Parts: sequence; C-alpha cells; structure tokens
Amino acid sequence: MQYTLLINGTSTKVDVDPDTPLLWVLRDHLNLTGTKFGCGVGLCGACTVHLDGEATRSCQWIVRDVGSREITTIEGLSDDGSHPVQQAWMREQVPQCGYCQVGQIMSAAALLAAMPHPTDSDIDTAMAGNICRCGTYERIRRAVHRAAGDAS
Repeated sequence: MQYTLLINGTSTKVDVDPDTPLLWVLRDHLNLTGTKFGCGVGLCGACTVHLDGEATRSCQWIVRDVGSREITTIEGLSDDGSHPVQQAWMREQVPQCGYCQVGQIMSAAALLAAMPHPTDSDIDTAMAGNICRCGTYERIRRAVHRAAGDAS
C-alpha cells in the first residue's frame, strides 16, 4: 500500500506493507539511517524519533498507524548539527561508542521542547527509556542542562 508520511517537514510517499515498522520505513525505504535499530521491542531507545514533537520508539509504530502525524528524525533536528542538544553533546563529549546517542539526543530534544529548564529528576525520568551501555549518564545529564542554558 502507499502511504504519505510527513517526515522532517517534507511529505513523502512510500509503498510498503501496512505492518512495516516505522523504523524500517525510515531506514530501508527512505535511507534515513540516523535512526538506529537496537532491540526491536521498544526497550532501549536507540530508534527514538519524534511524532508530533513527542519522543517515541519507531520500532513500535507500524506505518499504517502513523497517519498524518509529523515525524522528526535526527536528520530533521538540524541539517548541520547546530541544534543546541547536538552542540551540548559535543561540548560535554557524551558519546563513547555512539550507538545510542541518536535516541538519547532525540529524547533530550523532546524533553527540552516540553520543559525548557528541567531538573536532574526531570532529566532522569525523561531519559530513563534510553539505555547507554557505555554508562555516560552523567555526561548526558550535563549535556541536557547545557543545552537548556544554550537554548534560552
């Protein structure tokens, strides 16, 4: 079936099976490979994108259920890495292996859009669904605070 998706501000048509996870539509059909596959069951957060501005796991959404929601991927956050969260991530040297970082950044960006000056507790709660196997959680928290300061 053909679906029209609003991705990163652009209307895009895809011809896929209705049960195709959004993650695979983005990666395999649209070559938006910034969104990563981690666990496939919505537990790790590597595949986090925004649906209407809210962080969500793209592996848990099938294309027929996306409808007219606006999808933002890491590629749509900024085209040059200038988003305050991306800048803070670099300044705080958050990534080690880097695999989870796209999901972490997308969750942090959604948090800051909803809550411009979060507390440590707010950050911990919002980021709890994103697993970092390298354990950079303290740097992630510092980067979110830095991005909150840079964005204001």
